[in-house]
Amino acid sequence: MAQIDVKVTPSPEGWVGQVVVTEKGSSTTHRVTLKRQDYERLSQQKCSPEECIRSSFEFLLERERKESILREFDLTVIGRYFPQYEMELARRVAK
Repeated sequence: MAQIDVKVTPSPEGWVGQVVVTEKGSSTTHRVTLKRQDYERLSQQKCSPEECIRSSFEFLLERERKESILREFDLTVIGRYFPQYEMELARRVAK
């Protein structure tokens, strides 16, 4: 199982997450933006922005290798590739 380290810093529009995914002795680094209004919609504010990003990476890693994940993206882009993303994320953060 992959280790997902997330460091979130505030930005004028919301947050920027620096994510390091470590698995089987290698790591990938990703920069993720999360706009305030997207955070509110995606998480229903039931978790922190950090946990929203971590849960999103867990979702991605269940579907693709860490090397296939974009190095820099806005969190909402996931829904373009995986239409079930928003519904699945809502389920995960409601726990």
